[in-house]
Amino acid sequence: MEIGVGLPTTVPDIDGHRLVQWAARAEEHGFSTLGVLDRLVYDSYEPLTALAAAAAVTERIRLATTVLLAAYRPGTPLLAKQLATLHEISGGRLVVGAAAGGREDDFQATGATYTDRGRRLDALLTELRDIWDGKETRSGISGIGPRPGGAGPELIVGGHTPAAMRRAARHANGWIAGGSSATGYADLATRARAAWRAEGRTERPRLVALVYACLGPDAARTAENYLRAYYAFIGPKAEMAAKAVITDAESLRETAAAYAAAGCDELLVFPCTAEPGQLDLLAEAALDGA
Repeated sequence: MEIGVGLPTTVPDIDGHRLVQWAARAEEHGFSTLGVLDRLVYDSYEPLTALAAAAAVTERIRLATTVLLAAYRPGTPLLAKQLATLHEISGGRLVVGAAAGGREDDFQATGATYTDRGRRLDALLTELRDIWDGKETRSGISGIGPRPGGAGPELIVGGHTPAAMRRAARHANGWIAGGSSATGYADLATRARAAWRAEGRTERPRLVALVYACLGPDAARTAENYLRAYYAFIGPKAEMAAKAVITDAESLRETAAAYAAAGCDELLVFPCTAEPGQLDLLAEAALDGA
């Protein structure tokens, strides 16, 4: 199983210098992927811009939106151009993870409708591929570049619902879970593979998951304060998210082993602070022997 790491675009102590430093050092450590989270109505960095900065200081590590809430963005053609540009600038390293999203205010902020976001995401994913393949948009416009080399960015879809599983099987190369446990992941992975078969696909999906971790002195307080704020929109469940964070190296190693045993192909470890030393601690715990 591969081990990736989150780019800390949503944590309180991030700044531009730390962001690019984190990206470069993550590649030096040997992480497989740099992942970014997506929130609009929050004090965080915009994910595609952050990945573009990361692309400028790295050469090999994959760059992934894990996940992009694409349906709140106005206009698929513009998004297609942004993603294709990032893919080409990075030398073909972009992985586009997308999901329907669960915060209505993100959609209200751009004037996008919320209740039909899943249906619109299905149409958006189809149109992205059409644009990257040089086909017309739904409005009949063609010629939107750059044309990505090869098949273009890899697509993965997130979500635990049957609709999300079907969406992944119809449109994507893989499926990603967030907010699960290693125990629950095995069942979710089974359901994802079943959705693939139901759509008549013979290849297996690439299965991805993410967890939160914070190591070192005062790790629990740092992590819990951040996650309570980040997940405040889900009410009492925010406390559950805060308490589920991994705060010691041995637990992180055990968690990674459990996800691997559950069939996960890549585990992304998201930090709760942008302190440079935090990346070193995560690498020592997660990559040692991986």
